[in-house]
Amino acid sequence: MKIDLTPLYASTVGFDRFGSLLDAALSADRQGPGYPPYDIERVEENEYTISVAVAGFRENEIDVQVENGVLTISGKKESTKKDAQYLHRGIATRSFERKFSLADHVEVHAAKLDNGLLEVSLVREIPEAMKPRRIPVGRAQPAIEQAVA
Repeated sequence: MKIDLTPLYASTVGFDRFGSLLDAALSADRQGPGYPPYDIERVEENEYTISVAVAGFRENEIDVQVENGVLTISGKKESTKKDAQYLHRGIATRSFERKFSLADHVEVHAAKLDNGLLEVSLVREIPEAMKPRRIPVGRAQPAIEQAVA
């Protein structure tokens, strides 16, 4: 599915990356059900939490990285008991990798593992230069006065 964003580009500046981001998001949905399951929660206006169900994984088996605006959460299970005889095995222990595209100025604040849930805290920190500011409107000086001053 390809979406034509030409009308958006006609009235905006700097959103040229938006098209590829939208295409990536749509193709990720077509990959089918994801493992492990996760939630994305908006905690406050500029704070988010991604919770990933990683039952059976330890802290040293999970890797959380951020590179070029992409948060990658991966898990690789160390070898399990080979002599165990399971009657039913419902807890998945296969390796995984989940990627989340982060908006500009969204930073990973912390990650913790508790009771089989990995919680990654995210904060949007907008720099002072990017925050709205009022521009004073003054009177224009004639060119002659500017040259003398």
